[in-house]
Amino acid sequence: MEKSFLRSAAWETGKTALSATAFSMFALAIVAVIVKAAAPAEWVIRVCNWTVKCLGVFAFSLLFIKRERALFKGLAAGIFSVVLTMLLFAAIGGGFHVTWFFPLELFVCALLGGAGALLGAKLRKN
Repeated sequence: MEKSFLRSAAWETGKTALSATAFSMFALAIVAVIVKAAAPAEWVIRVCNWTVKCLGVFAFSLLFIKRERALFKGLAAGIFSVVLTMLLFAAIGGGFHVTWFFPLELFVCALLGGAGALLGAKLRKN
């Protein structure tokens, strides 16, 4: 493989993961304000958290990942985004709270990242 391909693949994957993480953090901050006011059940918070993360991974994979090996870059971006988000929440919240949902969340976000990247590659002309 060429160095330029690896560099561009790493850039696309990193940009996608960082953008999805930033989107998740911003959107979940807004959700946290609403949750503070409404005080819903814990499962509602978990569903909102998953929905925001999944939407972010899919949308930013669709936008930022280009054609060549799009599936693999999307899978990596989904996994990287979930891990980054978990680390940021651990830094903000004061510790790791990993449950049995975490591997499922990694799997789902990886699939959505891959699907978004494939769809984006199909829709993109260049």
